[in-house]
Amino acid sequence: MERYAWVLDMLPAGRLGDRSPHREPLALAVGEDELKLLEIVLRPGGRAETGTRLALVGEGDGPPPVPVDHVRKRVGFEELTTSARTELLPALKRIVEGNPARFLRFFNEAPAVSRRFHLLELLPGIGKKTMWAIVEERKRRPFESFADLIDRTRLKDPVESVVGRIEQELSHDEEKY
Repeated sequence: MERYAWVLDMLPAGRLGDRSPHREPLALAVGEDELKLLEIVLRPGGRAETGTRLALVGEGDGPPPVPVDHVRKRVGFEELTTSARTELLPALKRIVEGNPARFLRFFNEAPAVSRRFHLLELLPGIGKKTMWAIVEERKRRPFESFADLIDRTRLKDPVESVVGRIEQELSHDEEKY
C-alpha cells in the first residue's frame, strides 16, 4: 500500500470525459513505495500543487490528512494527461534521489537472469562492458552512493538509468522483471 505519492497533475473539475453531474477534484500521482500511478480524489476545495508530496494515509493507518479524501484507483500510463506524463520523469527522479539506499541495493545485489543475460542489462545505458565493470567493482566492496558508483564504474548517470527503466515499465505493457 502506498503511503506517499508525488502529484503529477491536478484536475480541479475532475476528468473531462466523466459524465457524472458531481465531478470531484482529482490529482494524478505516482506512489513513492511501489511506484504505482494513482488517481486521487481530493476533498472539496482541496488543492494539490504539481510536484508536491502527498500523504495518502494518516497516523496509524487512519484517514488521510487534508487535502486527500481517498485513492480512487490505479491508472495506466495511457490514462495520464499530457502534463502528468511530462511531470512523471522529474517525480521519479525525486523518488530515486530521495531514497538512494533502496536503488543502490539493486546495483549491489542484482543477479544474472541466465548465463547470457544479467538483470543490470535491463537498465538503459548499461551494456555488457558496463555490467561487468559493475559486477567486478561490487565484489570488491558494495557501492555506498551514486557518486561512488559513478567513480568506480563506466556508468555516467545511474539515477537516469534507474528512472529510465521505471518509466519504461510504467509506459509499456512488456514483461516486467
